[in-house]
Amino acid sequence: MEYYGSIYIICTTDGNDMELQDVYDAQRRLAGTTHLTELEHSQTFSHMAQADIWLKCENRQKTGSFKVRGAFNTMQQLAKEGNVRCVVASSAGNHAQGVAYAARALGLKAYIVMPLSTPIAKISATESYGAHVVLRGECYDDAYQAAQELTKQKNAAFIHPFDDENVIAGQATVALELWQQMPDLDAVIVPAGGGGLLAGVAFAAKQLNPAIKVIGVQGERANAIEQSFACKSRMCTKEVYTIADGIAVKNPGARTVELINRYADGVYTVTDDEIAATIIQLIERAKQVVEPAGATSLALALSQKVPYLRGKKIACVLSGGNIDVGFIHKIIEKGLVSRGRQMKFSVVLSDKPGSLEQFSHVMTAQQANIISVQYDRMSTELHLNETILHIACEVSGFEHGRKLIDDLKKSGYHIIF
Repeated sequence: MEYYGSIYIICTTDGNDMELQDVYDAQRRLAGTTHLTELEHSQTFSHMAQADIWLKCENRQKTGSFKVRGAFNTMQQLAKEGNVRCVVASSAGNHAQGVAYAARALGLKAYIVMPLSTPIAKISATESYGAHVVLRGECYDDAYQAAQELTKQKNAAFIHPFDDENVIAGQATVALELWQQMPDLDAVIVPAGGGGLLAGVAFAAKQLNPAIKVIGVQGERANAIEQSFACKSRMCTKEVYTIADGIAVKNPGARTVELINRYADGVYTVTDDEIAATIIQLIERAKQVVEPAGATSLALALSQKVPYLRGKKIACVLSGGNIDVGFIHKIIEKGLVSRGRQMKFSVVLSDKPGSLEQFSHVMTAQQANIISVQYDRMSTELHLNETILHIACEVSGFEHGRKLIDDLKKSGYHIIF
């Protein structure tokens, strides 16, 4: 760390200077502070992915995500030097809680700049650790710029969420734990936003076992690291859009991209529908609550988009569990639709007594559960004696849904999607 006028800069070393010993040192600093999170096997997901699937449960980590590892490792070194009494960070949520937790444990004052769209649950959790939350901007990158100004104002040290080697070394302790828990892993799948976790895991895992495959995963419309890996150069995106807010980053780190391009074996993307469906499956099958970013690793494994992983022993890092309960019902609904468990369609009915009852008989015969019904008599395409019924219903899956529609058509109903 160096001091320039009114701002502390956490300096990274040259690319060739980072060593595995830095990761072991970070693990030593974290001992007694962070959890050794479980590595759980899933027979269900193994069958679905046609591979041997293990879940690294960082959603059960202190503060609800892996982020506390890098934050605490960095800040403990700052506190030991004794020059810093105040820290500033920018975060969409998980890094915020990690920094706030570490600051309280180490006796430092913390200011966290978060986007205006940050879920209330994450703001409240951050404040519960004693940090001061400042809301600025529409996304992480906007909050980052505001945090730079606040760092100068407060004469503080800025704790970068990903592009700092002390942070990366802290996140890399996940790889050490995986090695200690299961040294014969064939592959590990890691969510990536700014790239700190993927960079750290890839760096450490390859030192421990050069044969292991390290795969990154991003949201389909927040894929700066995927582009950077393909081009072997740091790429940024103009905008991001994904339900995985924890990895919605336009500008990944220069240092993280360098490490990822050197050590990772591939970076892939998953869709919001795949993420939502995986969250549902984790709740139903594994009894685990995982946030959208944390579910991307298993979503990729289940998608089977990486053919050389078939039949291999794979650890999926569930990177966080801080999901907003006010948002979870929307994700569940999206997940149910994407898995064929809920469907919406419209049907034209005669606008006369008994029509709805006759329609309901067909639905009942197919054991489809009606969730909502809405009448529409305003369409200009309707005859005077017709109405459109907008239906949302619950079925057991895609095949059940297709059979329901077929039976309705056989019964003379005109179906509109």
